[in-house]
Amino acid sequence: MLIKTVVACALIDVDGKVLINKRPAGKEYEGFWEFPGGKIEHQETPELALIRELREELSIDVESSCIAPLTFNTHDYDNFYLILLLYVCRKWNGVITPMEGQDISWVKVKDIAKYNILPADVPLIPILRDLL
Repeated sequence: MLIKTVVACALIDVDGKVLINKRPAGKEYEGFWEFPGGKIEHQETPELALIRELREELSIDVESSCIAPLTFNTHDYDNFYLILLLYVCRKWNGVITPMEGQDISWVKVKDIAKYNILPADVPLIPILRDLL
């Protein structure tokens, strides 16, 4: 069984809204919404992977001191088993710009259920709601 470990980030703005992005056409699970993030590369820490992914996907710079682990989830997809590490971040440098053609949306946590969220991300929402 293939096991993938990925990182994701709940970017939180000054109004307490969270950024989610829609997986673009051509990517696995296209059309689903998720927290930004991605795969941890070989010999990369989760924090460094998250910083790299946020730069690549959203063109923002995040300091490791500005991200904090919140929770994790596992999910058994058809082709792989996923371990998802969720971090939170309230401070970053730069203007959020979708770099991979993905749609983005700032949403209140209570409204995330209105979006077609990836199954692995769904159990993270109540924990995030409790935080905010």
